Amino acid sequence: MSLLQAAALDGAAGTIFLLARLVFGLVLAFMGLNHFMNLETMTGYAGAKNIPAPAFGVIASGVMLILGGLGIAAGAYPVLAAGALVTFFVVATPTIHDFWNAEDTQGEMTHFLKNAALLGASLGFLALGGADWPLALNVGLF
Repeated sequence: MSLLQAAALDGAAGTIFLLARLVFGLVLAFMGLNHFMNLETMTGYAGAKNIPAPAFGVIASGVMLILGGLGIAAGAYPVLAAGALVTFFVVATPTIHDFWNAEDTQGEMTHFLKNAALLGASLGFLALGGADWPLALNVGLF
């Protein structure tokens, strides 16, 4: 019996998994929304980090965070949702939060480590993406 099969049978574990998805996914969706609420500031920051086409990067990464976060929270297209989040964190973490090149080493290191932890969780959701999730929409391509 897989972990998700056991969680589907145990109401408490399924509820906890739902709460984990909601907290994780909705926080990331809000982070993505923040990309649009602070587009000018974030574009300037991305430009200062020498990101090519910084406005496009901020918009694209905002979309990835919103759709990925909502997909995880709802249990809809979880492989695509988690894959978008993994891609975002693999690209953004070392390029935007390069603490080894920063004047504010501690602040950038904190953001780098936060993103690394979120990457780990995204990889976990990606690994579980092909299974049916308890209390989820369970629609997807895979």
